[in-house]
Amino acid sequence: MRQRSIGFNINSRWCVLCVWLLSSAALAAAPPPVIVAAVKSAPFEDPIEALGTLRANESVALSASVTETISMLHFEDGDRVEAGQVLAEMTSAEEHAQLTEARALVNEAERQYRRVQSLATQGTAAKSLLDERGRELETARARLVAIESRLSDRLIKAPFAGVVGLRNISVGALVEPGDLITTLDDDTVMKLDLAVPSVYLAGLAPGMPVTATTRVFGDRRFSGEVRSIDSRVDPVTRSLLVRVMVANPERLLKPGILMQVTLSKDSRQTLLIPEAALMPMGRDQFVLVAEPAEGSYKAVKRQIEIGSRRAGEVEVLHGLEQGELVITHGTLRVRPGQQVSVQAVDAGGQPLDELLKAKPRTVVGESRP
Repeated sequence: MRQRSIGFNINSRWCVLCVWLLSSAALAAAPPPVIVAAVKSAPFEDPIEALGTLRANESVALSASVTETISMLHFEDGDRVEAGQVLAEMTSAEEHAQLTEARALVNEAERQYRRVQSLATQGTAAKSLLDERGRELETARARLVAIESRLSDRLIKAPFAGVVGLRNISVGALVEPGDLITTLDDDTVMKLDLAVPSVYLAGLAPGMPVTATTRVFGDRRFSGEVRSIDSRVDPVTRSLLVRVMVANPERLLKPGILMQVTLSKDSRQTLLIPEAALMPMGRDQFVLVAEPAEGSYKAVKRQIEIGSRRAGEVEVLHGLEQGELVITHGTLRVRPGQQVSVQAVDAGGQPLDELLKAKPRTVVGESRP
């Protein structure tokens, strides 16, 4: 009985070991599941990032050109005004009286000139008298222009359309040349002067598209373009100024805001793969390509040449074709030449847990994406 029991235990352990070995072999033979992404062709551009401070397209500080008292104001803080609109008037009673006198003198000088001109035509007046009356008329007209100019100096007008800032004076205040009355900004378009490293000089050109962001408005993007490029490179910083014009149709942007700008150069159509698919070895880059093979997929190691990168993606210059599948998840479990099970195709933007729940993919009756 004891010998039978011992034999039974040995046989039982042997069976368990065989089952375990067979199960392990089956598991080892099962193709490892992987997640792949298709090589896609998409627009690509090399970004140049820089910081700049916004300035209004046109900006001026309005002040008086003469010393006089403010008699009337025609604007409030933050008003939008048109070009030529009168914003403030100064006391000008004396100038108005002088204007009336000057106009009367001009009218009288014109009458005297016409009378002498008629007599000179008939030959009853000397030509010298006609010349004298002509000089008197020109003098009267010049005096009228001078008085009109002095009167105009007592009117503060908007030189261009825009938005005024805070009002710094009140009616009755005595202002002198240089005293700030208010500011005026043309904010339809904003200027951004950027210091760009000179290594990018060859790729800069007027008309380049620009995207600008600021923490003031979160993730909102503002579009613009390069207007002009400075003719000199700073010998100390080895950078040059690039002037960018940013559209401001909603008048959200204000002068003084700090903006992060991305200039897009060398726009092209190129092949892109997820950055997770790269397997660097020294200076070389490799990927595992899931190639169709006998109703399944086989992992093939391939060396590629990459170009520029952007968030989560890398440009492929050589080594891949559009539509091929590269392994992005599961590369550590796969050996080159091994059969793999494609769990899902990552199209971008899908959570990893959803991709893991997807049904395995087969190549039967399917075409390359």
